Amino acid sequence: MKPSLALVLATLLLGGCASGGGALDGASTRELKTASDQSVQEKRASIRMQLAIGYYQDGKYEIALDEIKQAIAANPEAADAYGVRALIYTAMNETVLADENYQRALRLAPNNPDLANNYGSFLCAAGARPAQAMTYFEMALKNRMYATPISALVNAGNCSLKTKQFGAAEKYFTEALRYDPDLAQSNAGLGRAYYERRDYQRAGFYINRLTTMSKLDALSAETLWLAIRVARKLGDRTLEASLTGQLQRRFPGSPENAALQRGAFDE
Repeated sequence: MKPSLALVLATLLLGGCASGGGALDGASTRELKTASDQSVQEKRASIRMQLAIGYYQDGKYEIALDEIKQAIAANPEAADAYGVRALIYTAMNETVLADENYQRALRLAPNNPDLANNYGSFLCAAGARPAQAMTYFEMALKNRMYATPISALVNAGNCSLKTKQFGAAEKYFTEALRYDPDLAQSNAGLGRAYYERRDYQRAGFYINRLTTMSKLDALSAETLWLAIRVARKLGDRTLEASLTGQLQRRFPGSPENAALQRGAFDE
């Protein structure tokens, strides 16, 4: 899966306007800046940024990088552009450059929750600093204007699992379910948290919700392996066999299938 597209989607909606918000020239009251208020430079940067996003989504990272460089040249104060460049560098495994661009973006827009969430995701995975990542997830969640807090909640839950903070993971995933009770990632995350705490009955509850609501052929190898182990602990041989078939058929070369073949259910 590519890095989080929360920032990308936000950028498309904002059209590059957010970084220059404030009172309009000659106005007696503060007004939000919209597309018609953009300067020629800002419009040029916005077009380049949207082109970069398209190329990024198509996996054409070098072209995307060239477009975002031109966007930044046109508008060096556009925080979103540095955030998009950070996503591109992450996809290219240029983690040092990605980190530098996230930090530059957050210096320009310290209260942008999408940037904070994306930087947290980067720190937890590519940046290999999961403990530091939690600061940025919390920063995003404290922003009352954040349109998609469920994204930061799921990311924070997954990062908590990575650091074996299962109580914290439970808290984040439970909160995410309040926004969307059917969200597969939250149900899988709670299943994992309870499994690791050896609370197999509660793990089974969320795995059952997951396998009932989701198509089995849409589940990842990691989720299938978790569900197999939970079903095995609960003695549900029918479900275990069904999930095992899915894992073997769809992910024959995966580490999860290798663990299955070894019988490493408790590793």
